[in-house]
Amino acid sequence: MSEYTRQEMMAIATGREIRDGELAIFGVGLSMLAGFFAQAHHAPNIRSLTEGGVYGATPVGGLPWGIECNRISANATSFTGALDALGFLVGSGRCDVGIIGAAQVDKFGNVNTTAIWGDPLSSVAGLPRTRLAGAGGANDIASSCGRVVIMAAHEKKRFVDRVDYISSPGFLDGPGSRRRYGLIGGGPSVIVTTLGILRPNPKTLEFEISAYFAFSSIEEILSSTGWNLQVSPHVHVVPPPSPAELKALRSVDTTGMLQRK
Repeated sequence: MSEYTRQEMMAIATGREIRDGELAIFGVGLSMLAGFFAQAHHAPNIRSLTEGGVYGATPVGGLPWGIECNRISANATSFTGALDALGFLVGSGRCDVGIIGAAQVDKFGNVNTTAIWGDPLSSVAGLPRTRLAGAGGANDIASSCGRVVIMAAHEKKRFVDRVDYISSPGFLDGPGSRRRYGLIGGGPSVIVTTLGILRPNPKTLEFEISAYFAFSSIEEILSSTGWNLQVSPHVHVVPPPSPAELKALRSVDTTGMLQRK
């Protein structure tokens, strides 16, 4: 078996969540690599979409720098705009799955990409300590896609009991919350990290350890999480990348972004 990095394992584990034939929207960066890996490996009939309305593309010459980069627009099936992509296809519930990133994520899968205050209870009282890039189209994706896959580096400062700000909704404060706020999407189905995989408990909707990577452990995941993370009774080790999976991923990641240690 070839060597692989933690980032490559995360991208492959994310891509495994994507099914052939789905209408799928990918965010910028690692989300795109994971999505286009799935297309190259096991889901050739994915109908891919970006927030800017580039439809049916595959990347050319490396990771796109943005949602309308020439690397994906060069061979797109069609072009539209954000209003059609997010307002029509995503906002109407037609989009099967979306992949988004997170600067902070909490036990209910709420995502913060807006700012860090350091104390969620006083977030409205003053200026943030750190400003982030913002939600972009991730709020629309998290609100209305059939299911959402979240990717995040697994660090205690990122995996918090309560995010400082909800940029993109998960299950908000628990069962019934999404329906109460009129969100039509199914919410986050999985959080794939650099250490393993978290899935929501069917009853409480709190995320728990579902699986861990061969180079990680349950103990490492617990120590890298800022809430009282539970462990699924069905927890298992994630199968490592196959040679075919690594070949497909690296055919997309032609600049070697994920191979950096």
